[in-house]
Amino acid sequence: MLLNGLKVLETFTIEEPLLGVTEIAGRVGMHKSSVSRILALLEQGHYVERDSSSGRFQLGLGVIGLAGPLLADLDVRRAAHPALERLSRCTGETSALMVWNGLGAVVVEQVASTHNVKHTAAIGTRYESPANASVQVFLAAQPAAERRALFDRLMLASGASDPDAWKSYRAAIEDVHGKGFAINDGRTSAEEVGIAAPIHDHRGETVGVVLLSAPRFRVQQQLLDPLARNVVDSAREIDERLGYRRSGQRGH
Repeated sequence: MLLNGLKVLETFTIEEPLLGVTEIAGRVGMHKSSVSRILALLEQGHYVERDSSSGRFQLGLGVIGLAGPLLADLDVRRAAHPALERLSRCTGETSALMVWNGLGAVVVEQVASTHNVKHTAAIGTRYESPANASVQVFLAAQPAAERRALFDRLMLASGASDPDAWKSYRAAIEDVHGKGFAINDGRTSAEEVGIAAPIHDHRGETVGVVLLSAPRFRVQQQLLDPLARNVVDSAREIDERLGYRRSGQRGH
């Protein structure tokens, strides 16, 4: 039934946005009564709607809602890539775009360092440790009342068990929220430094994170704050491309 419903949706095109039951049935090779039942179900979900003047069907707004998460992800990747390239060029280190999938921070775009020794991750790699810089930024973007539940879930997934961990972590997340960036200086890997800053869309929602990764031997302590500023600047560049305006900032 599901596959038949998808076949029906795929019959609509830019050239022919309006189709009748007979036309659809002919294209998908199904009986008209079966097509009518499928269209009735799709109409309930607003995936198709009936044109009032002709009585034929067209795609409905439900299709946009279904594709929304994918479209948002594509928009962020498109907006982020030039900024990631500039960040890697100016710092010499690997830059990446992370998105949140409900279970962790996932790499969806990356520009690798040109150094022989570097830190990279395959597209699709997921980070779940609460100590990861990107995870900290995503948690800091959550309402304060929801951070604890998400922290507990991540701790459970990682197999960690420390009843006192939340107290110090909560202070760290509040610090991240205030500063606008997070630094993981060897907490998840003794050989790696991670610096992350949030990306906002036109509504002010955190839709991604810019992450800079570097070998720890190459990043002295005094370089952490300047690198963090570079990461924040890159995130703000992407913010602007996505239409986000901070308080007091005029639109163009």
